[in-house]
Amino acid sequence: MHGTVHPAAGPPASSTTARAGGPYGRLLGMDTAWFLGSLEREGRLLASAAAEAGTDTVVPTCPGWRVRDLLRHTGVVHRWAAAFVADRHVAPRPMDDHPELDGAELVTWYRNSHRRLLETLAGAAPDVECFTFLPGSPSAPAFWARRQAHETAVHRYDAESARGGTPAPTATDFAVDGVDELLRGFHARPRSRVRTAAPRVLRVRATDADAVWTVRLSQEPPVTTRGADAEAECELAGPAEELYLALWNRRPVPRISGDPALAALWRDTSAVT
Repeated sequence: MHGTVHPAAGPPASSTTARAGGPYGRLLGMDTAWFLGSLEREGRLLASAAAEAGTDTVVPTCPGWRVRDLLRHTGVVHRWAAAFVADRHVAPRPMDDHPELDGAELVTWYRNSHRRLLETLAGAAPDVECFTFLPGSPSAPAFWARRQAHETAVHRYDAESARGGTPAPTATDFAVDGVDELLRGFHARPRSRVRTAAPRVLRVRATDADAVWTVRLSQEPPVTTRGADAEAECELAGPAEELYLALWNRRPVPRISGDPALAALWRDTSAVT
């Protein structure tokens, strides 16, 4: 929780440029292709890791899941996202049921789902109107390219955690954008469960990029701004890639300073549904 696209359109693993601006600070016009390149790479890596691991392998980062659950979920999300754009459907609708396929057939089905999403987004006109669910997107195809790139990147890491070995690197600017989407997109929604009885301030800092967020917590949904514009009671910090995965509850937060109760609050209540 989604034409040929060339891998070269994605961000190089060595990139360290941080993008500022609104909730879609990186995403302006032609940069949709940048996210499509990321989506192409992440889906390809996810499928390869899943095939190497085997569909019955436990996914350590997703308690209760095996690789087959990961492939079924991500493939259904890909098809759900593609259908909004292809059908120009403007209202929310449920996802399809998971397929009963398994083994090599399931991996092939996932690859086909990923390809369908890429081709739909790459071929969509920028002015297509359809359902989206986070604020600030310049267009619906841009929203889905960004959202599905990050959806796939996190689940690629899940597949690699099942396979074992060293995971593929995540580019710094892509990770910074993912943190921004999570904090200023997902947790700006009313359904965010990160709440406090009294006002509190949490800082999030990428130590390898010019990227800092101030998260104001209260009984209402969190309000996040870019920059250190208020004194924080707790700071979560680390390299952007590690911070990105930590905020999605895939790894421990690299460095916590200040009140650890705020870090625990994030860990315990921030799961996106």
